[in-house]
Amino acid sequence: MINLFKCGARNAVFMLDPEVAHGLTIKGIASGLLPRARHAADPRLAVSAAGLSFANPLGVAAGLDKNGEAIDGLVKLGFGHVEVGTVTPRPQPGNPKPRLFRLVKDEAVINRMGFNNDGHEALAERLEARSRRGIVGVNIGANKTSEDRIADYVAGIARFASLAGYLTVNISSPNTPGLRDLQAREQLRQLLDAIAGAREKAETRLPVFLKIAPDLTEAGLDDIIAEVAASTLDGVIVSNTTLARDGLTDAKLAGESGGLSGAPLFERSTALLARVRQRLGPEKVVIGVGGVSTGARALEKIRAGADLVQIYSGMVYEGPQLIADSLAAMLEALEADGASSVRELRDTAVDEWAARSF
Repeated sequence: MINLFKCGARNAVFMLDPEVAHGLTIKGIASGLLPRARHAADPRLAVSAAGLSFANPLGVAAGLDKNGEAIDGLVKLGFGHVEVGTVTPRPQPGNPKPRLFRLVKDEAVINRMGFNNDGHEALAERLEARSRRGIVGVNIGANKTSEDRIADYVAGIARFASLAGYLTVNISSPNTPGLRDLQAREQLRQLLDAIAGAREKAETRLPVFLKIAPDLTEAGLDDIIAEVAASTLDGVIVSNTTLARDGLTDAKLAGESGGLSGAPLFERSTALLARVRQRLGPEKVVIGVGGVSTGARALEKIRAGADLVQIYSGMVYEGPQLIADSLAAMLEALEADGASSVRELRDTAVDEWAARSF
């Protein structure tokens, strides 16, 4: 199918500053004028995970709609879930501009946004005002100047327990100094214990996921999986952006600080995803994100062990057509494998992917 976005609109969008273009994109999606992807409601694509019923496995990764301004428009496009945020207790402007860069030849993005967002209360008001159509996850984080970052996550659990379909604890952004230190085993244990207490206090079984970095050592990954397995968490999102710059062709922009996303992240994030599935076992939910730029890559995340798949940077280069292409690839795989559900496609390439180095 001809991708009309790549044939025309993308050139115009790429003439704009990336952050300006992003803001206009959110407004365009929020208008609800874009067409719904084919196959979005095909019952063969329905997925049950963490007690939730998803219309299809494809979702929006956090970062696209930080402040929950375009949720209904994203649902209309055909996503099975929308993850908003990262949101912090207090509003914060994020890092100085420029802080968002397109690496067009590499189909990649580097960002050092720094959790720029309107804060808990602004997002809560938007969630309260919308219809409850579609599953919405809230990705929660800590303020840059917070004196107690664990308390910030507890506040996020409490504020959104009654408003979200699920919550994601983001301790893996490279753009808030010291945040990834929470992935260290002792600090992670303290955080997960606090989250368990907050869930109990909120009297909710709202699913909670942990979003991890792709730059972990094997020992670091083992520590995280051990703590997740022993906790009440429902699963893991693999992965956030990377600090690696391997194989990039744009040497000038590759030197920009921040997290790299887009096509170059696919191999690293998918190999990590498979390792997580191997170590975590079949029961807890694993959500794959990173480098999904084609329908084939969305499908490969599932084969590598993902229950659900999220996209963001791929939309920058492929536009909404990526949604339809991803869903179509899953349906084609169901027919080719003689499978009746997406769950039957999961894990069919776990060992292959887990054996890859990155």
